[in-house]
Amino acid sequence: MDPILRFESFTFQYSSQAEPTVFDISFSVSRGEKILIAGPSGCGKSTLANCINGLIPFSYKGESTGRVTLNGRETKDLSIFEISKVVGTVLQDSDGQFVGLTVAEDIAFALENDCVADPELHERVRSVAELVDVATHLGHAPGELSGGQKQRVSLAGVLVDDVDILLFDEPLANLDPATGKQAMELIDEMQKKTGAAVIIIEHRLEDVLHRDVDRIILMRDGRIIADAPPDELLSGPLLTETGIREPLYITALKYAGAEITPDMLPHSIRTVVLSDEVKEKVREWYRAMPPAPPAEAMPELLTVRDLSFTYPSGHRALKGITVSIRRGELTAVVGTNGAGKSTFAKVVCGFELQQQGTVALEGQDMMALSIKERADRIGYVMQNPNQMISKVQIFDEVALGLRTRGVPEEEVTARVEDALQVCGLWPFRSWPISALSFGQKKRVTIASILVLEPDMIILDEPTAGQDYRHYTDIMEFLTELNARGITVCMVTHDMHLMLEYARRAIVFSGGEIIADDTGANILTDEAIIRRASLKETSLYDLALRCGLDSPRDFVQRFIDYEREAVRK
Repeated sequence: MDPILRFESFTFQYSSQAEPTVFDISFSVSRGEKILIAGPSGCGKSTLANCINGLIPFSYKGESTGRVTLNGRETKDLSIFEISKVVGTVLQDSDGQFVGLTVAEDIAFALENDCVADPELHERVRSVAELVDVATHLGHAPGELSGGQKQRVSLAGVLVDDVDILLFDEPLANLDPATGKQAMELIDEMQKKTGAAVIIIEHRLEDVLHRDVDRIILMRDGRIIADAPPDELLSGPLLTETGIREPLYITALKYAGAEITPDMLPHSIRTVVLSDEVKEKVREWYRAMPPAPPAEAMPELLTVRDLSFTYPSGHRALKGITVSIRRGELTAVVGTNGAGKSTFAKVVCGFELQQQGTVALEGQDMMALSIKERADRIGYVMQNPNQMISKVQIFDEVALGLRTRGVPEEEVTARVEDALQVCGLWPFRSWPISALSFGQKKRVTIASILVLEPDMIILDEPTAGQDYRHYTDIMEFLTELNARGITVCMVTHDMHLMLEYARRAIVFSGGEIIADDTGANILTDEAIIRRASLKETSLYDLALRCGLDSPRDFVQRFIDYEREAVRK
C-alpha cells in the first residue's frame, strides 16, 4: 500500500534559530496505521506535527532540505487548504480549536467554508456527531462541555472533512484518567470506522497503549532514534534512556528480576505473557519487601470546616467540605473534571470567597486576609500558564514575586537561578516566554512560585504536558521542598504522580470528598475509581495475575520501594 505521508531525509531550521530543530527525518505512514510519536520535551515532536499539518512552512518560516509528501505530492507545493483536506489536527487544548458558538456550528465550520448546501451540511453534521457520540449536545456552547466532550467535538470538526490522517497533539494532557481511557478507545474506534491513519503525539505511554498502536517513533535531539513495534521497544532500554516512562507493570517485573522480551507481548497488561517462573519471581519480590513504617503525624496546617461555594450561575461546586492538611504533607487532590478540585484550591487561596464555612491556617481564619497576605503563606500555580504570565522574559517572570516584595537583587538572582535549574529552564533563561512551548511555560509558572518559598504550595496539574525527565525533576524538587517542611498539595489527573509521590490522596466527586486515603488504597477500590473517574493501576492487575493474596499491599510495597530504594 502506498504511504499517505512520507518524510525523506527531511531537515528543518526555524528562521529564529541558529541550528536545525529536526535532522534527517525519514519515515512513512500508510492508511489504517496507528503511530505514536514519543520523546522528551524539545526533541522536535511538535515541529514534526507542524510539518505534517502544514503550519510549516505556512505559519512558521524557516529553511528545509529533503521532502515531505502527502499522497505523493510535496507539502510545499500544496496550499494550507489542500493539506487540511488530508490532515485533521486535534489540538492539546480543545478550547483553542473552537470557532463556533454551538457544537453544531463548530462541527459545520469546514463545511460552511466549502459552501456545502444546507440539507447536506445538516446531514453530515448530524452523522459525524453521532459517530463521536455528541449528537445530544449539538445546541450546547463548547464551554458547557466536559473535557472529554470537548475533545469529541474537536474530533468531529476534523472528521466531517473525511480526512486521510488524524493527528492528535497530546490528547490526554487535560483529561481525567477515566476520560483519557475513553479518549484512547474513541481514537481506536474512529480509526477502525474511517480507515484513516492515526498519529498520536503523547508522553503518557502506558495510557496510549490502552489500545494497540502499530509503531512507536522515538525521537531525541531532533532525530528519530527508533521506529519499531511497541513490544520491541518495551523490551529494550531506549524508552527509559530517552526519558519516556515505561508502564508500571513492566517496572515491577524488572524489579522482580524478570527479563522482558518481545515474545512476552509486553505492550499491555492485558496481553503480557507471564510464565510460572515470572509469577514466582514477583511473589518472591513481594515477600522480600517489608512494609514501610507509618509516617510521623505532624500538626495541622490548613483546616477547612463545612466549606460550601456556589458560582453566580447557580452551580454549587463545593458542598460542605471538611478536611485538614498537616504541615509537611505531600497530598494529591484527585477526581473527575468538574468535581470541585480547582474551586477548592481557589477558595483556599482567596481567589473565590465561600458562602459558608471556614478556612484556617494554623488556627487563623483567613477570611479577613487579602489575596496578597494569603499568597505570602500559600503559593498557587494555576493549570493554564498563560493566565499567570505577565513579563516578556523568563528570568523577569520568575523574579517578579521577589522584586515586588523588595528582596535584594543579589538574592533575587541566586534564588531565580536555582529555580530555573531545577525546573529545567536554565538553557532558556534569556529567552522570551513567547518562544516557549505550553509545557515550558508551565515550568516557568512553577518556578515563579517555588522561588517564593511559601509555607504551602498548591499546584493545579503541575506535570501536565511534561516528559518523564522534567516530570521527575519537578516532583523531586517538590519532594525536597516537602522534606524541608513545606506543605505541598497537588490537584492532578496523573495517577502515577498520586501513587509515586503523594503520601495521601483526597478524592472529590460532585463537589464532595468521597475518599481520603493512600493512593494504593484508592486505586484498588473499584467503587471509588468508578465514582471519581479515576483509572485502576496496572500494578493491581499484575498482582492479581501473579496470584498474590493481597494485591493492595503489593501496590503499596512497590510505591515504598520506589520512594526509598530507587531514589537513594
